[in-house]
Amino acid sequence: MTITGRTRLCAVIGDPVEHSLSPCIHNAAFKHLGLDYVYVAFRVRYEELEWAIRGVRSLGIHGLNVTMPHKIGVIRYLDRLDPEAELLGAVNTILNDDGALVGYNTDGRGALKALLEVDGDLKAKKVLIIGAGGASRALSFTLAPRVRELTILNRTYGRAKTLAEDLKKKVEGTVRACRLSDETLKEELENSDVVINATPVGMRPNEDETPIPKELLRPGLTVFDLVYNPIETRLLKEAKAAGAKTIDGLTMLVYQGAASFELWTGVEAPVEVMMDAAKRELRRRGIIL
Repeated sequence: MTITGRTRLCAVIGDPVEHSLSPCIHNAAFKHLGLDYVYVAFRVRYEELEWAIRGVRSLGIHGLNVTMPHKIGVIRYLDRLDPEAELLGAVNTILNDDGALVGYNTDGRGALKALLEVDGDLKAKKVLIIGAGGASRALSFTLAPRVRELTILNRTYGRAKTLAEDLKKKVEGTVRACRLSDETLKEELENSDVVINATPVGMRPNEDETPIPKELLRPGLTVFDLVYNPIETRLLKEAKAAGAKTIDGLTMLVYQGAASFELWTGVEAPVEVMMDAAKRELRRRGIIL
């Protein structure tokens, strides 16, 4: 990769950001397609966010990915939002469109593409999401209008209820909220076609944990775990053993990154190249053996 005065800069901002896979994913894609772009990571503390976005404008940075804790706070510094980002109230991608900063959210798109590849048409599916945080919100707003029924389970019932009420006001679809307990989890799983873990349960260094007891897993169920460290979580291993279909969190990560790539470049993303680059980096870190 040769960097010149014409090279366009893209980046990810967050705190922390050192662990991000995005630089290796996007730089591999730029190199593969021969695009004159480069991608780096910037640690931006919350109190420095306004100055960072001013820097994007003044330096002409072409595109940003935005990760925690800035997905909501960054909105006040942008010129406009894509309808999906406005609906979610969170941004994970910014395009510098000739000086106008436009916010997008590709998280839901990434999850939807991963699900469609495995399950095809979702219209008749009953979907269960465990968790009511930011990841759950992005998936819920994308899935609610596209599935037969969406249920959100969370240990703090108030958060699940608030998310469900927000969904009912803004999108079409049948949405329910329940408090997460052993009883409600068992009851909801019996009638669900898809279950999504949108919590950090099972993430390293707690990879021995799982949000769903293995005896509740079965054939005919699709199990989607947003955790990608490790890629094959205990939940996914036990789901496979039970005959369920599985989707790992790295797939969603790469697909949402591919959507950002296409917004910045106007070119179809080389998804396989991006996935291979992510796996190589994870092997380097000792996460894939």
